Amino acid sequence: MNKEERMNVARQLHRSGCNCCQAVVMAYADRLPIDPENAKKVAAPFGRGLAGCREVCGCVSGMAMVCGLTGHNDDVRPLIERFRESHSDIVCGRLLQMGKKPCPEMVAEAAGLLSEVIEN
Repeated sequence: MNKEERMNVARQLHRSGCNCCQAVVMAYADRLPIDPENAKKVAAPFGRGLAGCREVCGCVSGMAMVCGLTGHNDDVRPLIERFRESHSDIVCGRLLQMGKKPCPEMVAEAAGLLSEVIEN
């Protein structure tokens, strides 16, 4: 899949009920060394800022999970910094207060950022 396809899949997954972390992770289910159902279960508690605590954004957690599962550990921090640059923060509660972009769009952006690392 190309970048736009990954972004659309992530956006659609979020709109159909996956939390932010699950949507980002599941957009890369075909690239992960675990089955999609287990990937979805592992990502579940990281949505809504870690179990609904509004801490680190689920999109950021999802990017880190995909990187870890695909052997791109060195790319996690640069991805986080790019996300922070784009949104001014990585904390769910503050991102929601700023309201610059709705969650489905942040999910899509995170999937797009990952594509630049995973697909190359």
